[in-house]
Amino acid sequence: MLYVVTSDKSLDQVCSDLEEAVVAHKFGLMATHNLRETMAKKGVSFDRECRVFEVCNPHQAKKVLESRIEVSTALPCRISIFEEEGKVKLATMKPSMMLGIFEAPDLDSVAAEVETSIMAIMQDAAG
Repeated sequence: MLYVVTSDKSLDQVCSDLEEAVVAHKFGLMATHNLRETMAKKGVSFDRECRVFEVCNPHQAKKVLESRIEVSTALPCRISIFEEEGKVKLATMKPSMMLGIFEAPDLDSVAAEVETSIMAIMQDAAG
C-alpha cells in the first residue's frame, strides 16, 4: 500500500527537488505542511522532521471526481518527506490502492497513470 523511496540528499534538498519534479510531471503543488512547525503552533513539541506535500494533476482529478465524487475524501495525493534512521525518505499511499477502497474498477487506468507519475516524481526528487 505504501511506496517508499530513500535519498542520500538532505531533507531540504529533496523538498526543493520534489517541488521541481511535481511541475515537470504536469502536477500542481496544492499545499505543503511542515508537521513540526504546525504542531509547535498548537503548543505540541514534535522533534522529528516531516513535511507533507499535497499534489494533484487536475485533469486526472476531474476524471475521478466526475465518476465518483466521494473519492474527494482521498484527494489530493500526498507525498511525505521525513527523516528516519539517518536517511531521508519519501512515502506515499499508492493511488491504485486508495481507489481500490472505493470499488471503482472504471478508474483503474486513471489510478495507474497517476501512480506511475507520483512514483516518477518521487524518484526524480530522491535521485
